Amino acid sequence: MAKRYWLVKSDPDTYGWDDLAAEKHQTTCWDGVRNYQARNMLRDEIREGDRVLFYHSQADKAVLGTARVVRSGYPDPTQFRPGVKGYDPVSTRSDPRWFAVDIRREDSFRTAVTLARMKEIPGLHGMALLRRGNRLSVMPVTAAEWKLVVREGLG
Repeated sequence: MAKRYWLVKSDPDTYGWDDLAAEKHQTTCWDGVRNYQARNMLRDEIREGDRVLFYHSQADKAVLGTARVVRSGYPDPTQFRPGVKGYDPVSTRSDPRWFAVDIRREDSFRTAVTLARMKEIPGLHGMALLRRGNRLSVMPVTAAEWKLVVREGLG
């Protein structure tokens, strides 16, 4: 199966690039996604070995580095934990509603690739992140878009 590319968005006040760096093995469960379209990508499309652009939403609005998927989709454990953000009382272990993947931090960019800068780069105009109204926390990235963003970030 061909390698695929993704962009994950996170509010840095909730969980940022530095938080991923502080994790054991710089690896985390990408959980808490509560949108059905994004859930379907986590469950059905994102596979071990796929590459990820890590994007800070909110104030920063920039890609800060890359990660790799180290575990394909599995039931998001937060949906089963009462009192935890993401708890879903309707979801069951036999029929889970929400899914997660594990990602491992790879390359930190020398220069953050801001949203404003991405809008200026030829070849990124069709990127899902740049489309009006696209607020998904997980979205596909083409191989060409991946290369352009990584080249910009690593200099």
